[in-house]
Amino acid sequence: MQSEYAAVYRELYHRHWWWRAREDRIVSVLRRLGFSGKNAAILDVGCGDGLFFDRLREFGVAEGVEPDASLLQPDGPHRSSIYARAFDNTFQPAGERRRYDVILMLDVLEHMPNAEAALRHALSLLAPDGVIVATVPAFQALWTGHDVINQHVMRYDRAAFRRLADAAGMRIDTTRYLFHWVAPLKLATHLAERCDPRNDGTRQPRPPRVPPRPVNRTLYWFTRLEQQLFGRVPLPFGSSLLVIGGPLGGAAGAERATPPVPHRDRRSEQPSP
Repeated sequence: MQSEYAAVYRELYHRHWWWRAREDRIVSVLRRLGFSGKNAAILDVGCGDGLFFDRLREFGVAEGVEPDASLLQPDGPHRSSIYARAFDNTFQPAGERRRYDVILMLDVLEHMPNAEAALRHALSLLAPDGVIVATVPAFQALWTGHDVINQHVMRYDRAAFRRLADAAGMRIDTTRYLFHWVAPLKLATHLAERCDPRNDGTRQPRPPRVPPRPVNRTLYWFTRLEQQLFGRVPLPFGSSLLVIGGPLGGAAGAERATPPVPHRDRRSEQPSP
């Protein structure tokens, strides 16, 4: 993540309509999968400073992996539950080898040059009946300066993610496009940027900002209304893609028989080189 974006990350997460709507949608997904009150072991890959952890308490005990140490507060309330390191095939939970009931990969895979290896490793950390809940930006045609400042490698559509899942050995249970109304705006931005003669590849896009409060609340509630109206309708477009799945042969949403991952202090772990 670029330093300019990292500097405003906390405010964006807590206040920006897009972040708030995405979090609400993931909470709804976990409730629908039956994890409420299940004391599930949860791993949030790319968790930042654990800003989602408080809401995840409804479903169990959350740990996280965050490779960007600049996002972590040394005295943060969830710092002891966060592995400050890269998520690669060398990552293992501390203590006894345990597995997770839920692994969240929320807008993470698009940053990874080897997303297949990351997804395969996530599957290896799942309980046999555990689930991966992932979101990724959708459609390469919607690529804008926002992808540049976020250091994205690519955007995915259903077919592209299925190829990734097949290569990694992931079973897909559900795919759903999100933020439908944002997609045409993204496309318009993409076309405008391509046609702008000043966009020669050297201009650095500015990080997003929280809109004025009335606008921010209107966009949030408009998005929530869209989720209510089209939550069960598989519209073929959107600016994000939600994917739910798990290891081949597993059963999504089932309760795990093994105990949760034991809590260990992660403060001594440093980011991988």
